[in-house]
Amino acid sequence: MSNDNIFRPYSEHSHLAACSCGQHASQHEHDQEAEKARMLRARDAETLSKDFMEAAVVKALFPEDATRRRFLRAVGAGTAMAAISSILPFDSLHAMAAEAKGPLEKKQLRIGFIPINCATPLIMADPMGFYAEQGLEVSLQKTAGWALVRDQMLNGELDASHFLAPMPLAISMGLGSSAQPMRVATIQNINGQAITLASKHKDNRDPKNWKGFRFAIPFEYSMHNFLLRYYLAEHGLDPDRDVQLRVTPPAEMIANLRAGNIDGFFGPEPFNQRAVYDNIGFLHVLSKDLWDGHPCCSFGTSEAFIKENPNTFAALYRAILNAASAASVPENLPEIAAAISTPNYLNQPEIVIRQALTGRFADGLGNVINEPRRAGFDPMPWYSMATWMMTQMKRWDYIKEEMDFNAMAEQVFLMTDARRHMAELEMEDAHAEPTSGYPSFTIMGKEFDPADPQGYLNSFAIKRSS
Repeated sequence: MSNDNIFRPYSEHSHLAACSCGQHASQHEHDQEAEKARMLRARDAETLSKDFMEAAVVKALFPEDATRRRFLRAVGAGTAMAAISSILPFDSLHAMAAEAKGPLEKKQLRIGFIPINCATPLIMADPMGFYAEQGLEVSLQKTAGWALVRDQMLNGELDASHFLAPMPLAISMGLGSSAQPMRVATIQNINGQAITLASKHKDNRDPKNWKGFRFAIPFEYSMHNFLLRYYLAEHGLDPDRDVQLRVTPPAEMIANLRAGNIDGFFGPEPFNQRAVYDNIGFLHVLSKDLWDGHPCCSFGTSEAFIKENPNTFAALYRAILNAASAASVPENLPEIAAAISTPNYLNQPEIVIRQALTGRFADGLGNVINEPRRAGFDPMPWYSMATWMMTQMKRWDYIKEEMDFNAMAEQVFLMTDARRHMAELEMEDAHAEPTSGYPSFTIMGKEFDPADPQGYLNSFAIKRSS
């Protein structure tokens, strides 16, 4: 950790963002942002990724600027750095990426991806040279659907892959397939999804009126499925009885919406924005507005691959992390949109991808929205993200047996367990859980306490199991 981090995580005046995207209150702030952008471009990839990860972790510890500023005023930036650096999983994650720089066990890799914006870091690492920078020769394998991704990973046809974040958990538990231990190295993206409805429903925005609706979701073990079910249930609808949920590959959602086969979908970009572009649908609600900062997709591989290829895995981790840090610089997004829109990657209109990435977009209702947090690329695989996913698997009867959610989270998500350091620090309880890897989250106004997943499950009126 250092005090020259470009994102200034220990400054009371920082918003922990790479750029405020034109929302400057004064010429002085404008000049500060311009200088920051210049420094970002000048930093080498490894230093930038370290800065980015450090800022992402501090932001997760203190998601509200006001809380972070009060903490900094109370203890001072120097004390804050010392305290946080002694417990942050950031240090171990970066150590993992930096320590194994010996000969690569395997240089030629096959990495799977679904052509959606969620895979931006993994995809852009190819045309923008992040894999080559680490000595890797990567062949990106475009795959049509998530079941095929799962099967190709299980069969050893892929070395690593873009996953929906719940998929490595499901595969590790043997849900929907044979069991094989999988590991999540990073979260590929946060936010960046939406509920899109057919244009004919512009005057039918109340979910209580949606009985009989047909919705597409990309896969059962997806945040799309779990968040849509959550949203419907919070509005009094039983997602198994009052509506139809149809597993549909993302690329087929637009055709099904156009043909009237579905009333809407909870899907990834660029397909929500593509529905607006094609004038067949509108954005009913962004996933960010259900859970700001929610994980969606992840990057991972099998436990066996990591054990057999530790140096290769570390190089791969560095490449993905460097790409994520670059994708988090708003000034880079137009270039990234151009790079990944081509036929060999997403094969979508560049303007559609750019709108979804930058957060300046048409919503299909006659409005142009500016929401910089529509999508993001914070890579930290928090344990409590995995725990929440498993509470929803249990809620809807995908998990039938009793199990220790947190133990499975710590097995699959590669985040250092920092709880053993807590006895060395005199920190308030409010700071204890995030630094252990278990920050709490708020979903549609309801707080999830990862220390009590069963209590959380019991609190829901609509569910399949208890």
